[in-house]
Amino acid sequence: MVVKPKIIAGPCSAETREQILKTASQLSSDRIDFFRAGIWKPRTRPGAFEGIGHEGLNWMTEVKEKFNLKICTEVASPEHVEAVLKKGFDMVWIGARSTANPFTVQEISEALKGVTIPVMIKNPTNPDLKLWIGALERMMNGGIEDLSAIHRGFSVYEKNLYRNNPNWQIALDLKKELPNIPLLCDPSHISGRRHLIHNISQKAMDLDYDGLMIETHFDPNQALTDKKQQLTPDELFELLSSLKLRSRKEFMDEQLLDFRMNLSEIDSDIIALLKKRMDISEQIGSYKKELNMVIFQKSIWEKAFKENVQNALDVELSEEFASQLFKLIHQESIVKQSKIFLKPDEED
Repeated sequence: MVVKPKIIAGPCSAETREQILKTASQLSSDRIDFFRAGIWKPRTRPGAFEGIGHEGLNWMTEVKEKFNLKICTEVASPEHVEAVLKKGFDMVWIGARSTANPFTVQEISEALKGVTIPVMIKNPTNPDLKLWIGALERMMNGGIEDLSAIHRGFSVYEKNLYRNNPNWQIALDLKKELPNIPLLCDPSHISGRRHLIHNISQKAMDLDYDGLMIETHFDPNQALTDKKQQLTPDELFELLSSLKLRSRKEFMDEQLLDFRMNLSEIDSDIIALLKKRMDISEQIGSYKKELNMVIFQKSIWEKAFKENVQNALDVELSEEFASQLFKLIHQESIVKQSKIFLKPDEED
């Protein structure tokens, strides 16, 4: 049997009453389970928009009344919890920065005692499975029964394809440790760019996730926060329609799933390393141009090629595979450097 995933959608931040109501009106559908918006926004650096604050709570309750949508937001303190409970919010989540601080999680857990609304816990910013499990356990110990986890990726110093490294294995390990806790994916924060959201969402469905939280704004280009990773409502519905949902029996072989997951992680690492290599190749191209050197230096290439093929043979990769791989890499490097040579020199 195919199980419909839980869908949480809405803007990254509550910005204006018009923005909230217009987005909600376009999302008003039986395909959306909860309408989300950030009221208080913890920002990495000061000076950026940090949320509208308490005023936005009224806009959210208006959404609930006008469009019959359940509403949810992030809470980061007992004061936030008290405010949203007074306004009748249907669900809350604890953000990645809060999850990373056990003191904060404990304070929120105590503020939520006796509450029956669902609570979701995002993974901490750093890739620490025990910290994520600990936050969930604090909520369970506090009496929260309707509890879910949200996988939003992990911060890394060296950025690659994604805004936050998905590190899927940690999320799968969480499912193994706490199999009764539903796991949702936040492809918006993993991707950081809207054109990547579909692939991440599909991957989450392929890995038997229970739902998606996707940032959605009626006009993302005008958003005050995270404009590059928000979809329009039409784009969201198009994405949801295109997802392939699998039956539970397709997920029975956990060993095979682990193998595939490991391959996926390694593939992501390969792509990140190739990007890093091409960046260095471009730097070399700029240096060659500055010194009026030729792009292709045969003796250096032949020496490196021979060494790389031999290294591949030493770990039992075929000569044909290694030869084709390094020729393709070299070809792409030549293309990158050629583009640099074709650029007009900057005038002093």
